[in-house]
Amino acid sequence: MNFDIPIDQWVTNFVDFLLEYGQSFFDILSIALETLTFGIEDSLMFPPPWLLIILLTGLAAWRTNWRFAVFTLASLMLIIGMDLWQETVATLALVMAATLVSLSIGIPLGILAAYKDWFERIIRPVLDLMQTMPAFVYLIPAAMFFGLGQVPGVVATIIFSMPPVVRLTNLGIRQVPKDLLEAGLAFGCTSWQLLRKVQFPAARPSIMAGINQTIMLALSMVVIASMIGAGGLGDTVLRGIQRLDVGLGFEGGLGVVILAIILDRITQSFGNNGIRR
Repeated sequence: MNFDIPIDQWVTNFVDFLLEYGQSFFDILSIALETLTFGIEDSLMFPPPWLLIILLTGLAAWRTNWRFAVFTLASLMLIIGMDLWQETVATLALVMAATLVSLSIGIPLGILAAYKDWFERIIRPVLDLMQTMPAFVYLIPAAMFFGLGQVPGVVATIIFSMPPVVRLTNLGIRQVPKDLLEAGLAFGCTSWQLLRKVQFPAARPSIMAGINQTIMLALSMVVIASMIGAGGLGDTVLRGIQRLDVGLGFEGGLGVVILAIILDRITQSFGNNGIRR
């Protein structure tokens, strides 16, 4: 039985079409993402490490407790002791850039999906595809459209990490109690005022959970994105793999774990405060 569906050829033709007619758009997008990423990295590298450590420790103490602040201080000092401060800052800049773009696109999409059932039905399989597609697959078109370096790493990270914030923004707004909506409408709120003053505050725990998951997924892409030149701690892990150097790979992985714990606890604290109130 001869039954062949040439999906690979269709995808190749579509990518060739984009490369031929959309290269100027990808160049502009590349410049914008490069400016954002390197701007964040330069801003983080400008102050001395001890000042940034104090700021992060103070933020941890303010948002969580003194025990986690001590952990943050000790962990960041450990990163400096492993001589991985520059790589950690580069990774943090990549994660922050990807997260900012993901949130700026994902939250409006989640709001639209909460308001429009037809849009939710359309975007749900797209989000399923984005989440279940192996992350390595995203590296191929990212490298083809944007070359090698941090920009394609950011693009692949955005695609992989955006779905949670879309889903949880949609879920949070849909689960706002009807009595709150009725009270807002009774006080004469417009649709925008109802969203800003009623739905968004009530849905904040769910939205913050989506932001938290977006950051965690972005961090999980660090090592994979290093394969196309994204750099940072992922590059350290990749060198350890290439050299079969267990110690070097463990140091890079430990840096990713420390960064993940700090970002996870701090972002969780914003959603937890909303639940307590």
